[in-house]
Amino acid sequence: QLDPENTGFIGVETFASLVHSHELPLDPAKLDMLVALAQGNDEGQVCYQELVDLISSKRSSSFKRAIANGQRALPRDVLLDETGLGIYKRFVRYVAYEILPCEMDRRWYFYQHRTCPPPVFMAAVTLTQIIVFLCYGARLNKWVLQTYHPEYMKSPLVYHPGHRARAWRFLTYMFMHVGLEQLGFNALLQLMIGVPLEMVHGILRISFLYLAGVLAGSLTVSITDMRAPLVGGSGGVYALCSAHLANVVM
Repeated sequence: QLDPENTGFIGVETFASLVHSHELPLDPAKLDMLVALAQGNDEGQVCYQELVDLISSKRSSSFKRAIANGQRALPRDVLLDETGLGIYKRFVRYVAYEILPCEMDRRWYFYQHRTCPPPVFMAAVTLTQIIVFLCYGARLNKWVLQTYHPEYMKSPLVYHPGHRARAWRFLTYMFMHVGLEQLGFNALLQLMIGVPLEMVHGILRISFLYLAGVLAGSLTVSITDMRAPLVGGSGGVYALCSAHLANVVM
């Protein structure tokens, strides 16, 4: 009756009046979550499927935790309207909107986020890459196209299909870079994309994802070009970008 055109949506005001007049009151915590979802909608509407999913608890784990913790008062304003935040909290809010597609998940993450454990993996990898590059740059007195220096290719970190018996090289090549341009590009993407992903998904998921991309790079070179040396963390960076693409699509 309230949705004669069968769009699957009704206005939040209409839904609120329906709830107040209904003889079987719904769980107030779930109602709070549903209203928050409606406020995250551009048109301020309640989706029928969201209602069904919410009542049957067919939601993501973070949404279920938000429902279980529903007695905690959540401000009803959209998270972007929150004022008076410090620098770190603003960054957490940015991460929430960059990584999480659902308004309720964003708000749950924002209010539940803790600084421990910090996102140390991507920062540690990037710092190590910079230190290794500076060491080789100073030692070889060469800061661009270092792979053309014969001493550089003798490094135990560089991967080459001819050295594939030394298994550590399948991963350690990610610490070596051709020059400042490659290092700067990789470091920038690792910090801009990797750190927010790690803040939301945790160190285990992101470290596995990054290292899987690095390993895929060395395995691919082993198949496609048996003569090519391989350096740089681009394989891991591409894995991070692909993971972030899923968030963009959602």
